[in-house]
Amino acid sequence: MSRQEWKIEEDTGMRLDKYLSENSDLSRTRVQELAKDGEIFVNGKAAKSSCRMNAGDVIVCDVPEDAPIDVEPEDIPLDILYEDEDIIVINKAKGMVVHPAPGNYTGTLVNALLYHCKDLSGINGKIRPGIVHRIDKDTTGCIVACKNDMAHTSIAKQLEDKTCHREYLAIVNGVIQSEAGKINAPIGRDPRDRQRMTVTEDHGKDAVTHFVVKERFLNSTYIECRLETGRTHQIRVHMKYMKHPVMGDAKYGGVCPYMDTQGQVLHAYQLTLVHPRTGKTMTFQAPLPAYFEELLDMLREESRK
Repeated sequence: MSRQEWKIEEDTGMRLDKYLSENSDLSRTRVQELAKDGEIFVNGKAAKSSCRMNAGDVIVCDVPEDAPIDVEPEDIPLDILYEDEDIIVINKAKGMVVHPAPGNYTGTLVNALLYHCKDLSGINGKIRPGIVHRIDKDTTGCIVACKNDMAHTSIAKQLEDKTCHREYLAIVNGVIQSEAGKINAPIGRDPRDRQRMTVTEDHGKDAVTHFVVKERFLNSTYIECRLETGRTHQIRVHMKYMKHPVMGDAKYGGVCPYMDTQGQVLHAYQLTLVHPRTGKTMTFQAPLPAYFEELLDMLREESRK
């Protein structure tokens, strides 16, 4: 990762993404991606790509170094919930990375999509074709990919405008007493560990998670979460902040004491969007994976003793 810095000499009123695309070797799309990932700071605070530049502003950008790789199609089975000429909705398996990155050049959802689909949108470049949003490697459930730029632009706008709704199911450590709640706490990179996110006022971006308790157990709680924003690791970070980390989340909490969950017990069970071509509101659901159901049964049995 390399750090680059710029100082604005005069008022231009120019957007951050436009300024950097004209004054660096970064494309405008790449700037938008970096800003979304919390890698660009203006005057020490995480900045949106749309913010306006003023004289005296100092821009700092942490640019991950992309390895030169060719992304190859791979015949990997996909659990397809819906598909047409514009979009494909997948029930992503646990352990599958969404797109190639250092350490994960093969076996990703993108590799599988390149094999399955004739065309994918090119807005996010060769490494992330078709990818308009992400879910973590060990999170299962609904993810939509776009087959053309029209669909990609539409879904991206819905995510930005918060008209594309994503609901998750999770089991968290500890018993949550309230029936429902709203977590409004900014999220940014953890300065002590760049692989982790944390709640921070200094360089965080707005992050809002709503939750509802579905079931309580002896030492844990089954919850439903709805994302109002889409920050990296948002639910995992917010639940850790609430002192109820997601069960099995070694990065933010700890391993599951009941079984090997192979990561966090978190499932993107429902996705609602407006179809980019027809304008029809569509809702997709992914059934709970078997391990999740098994763990629920174990927790219910423990609570009955």
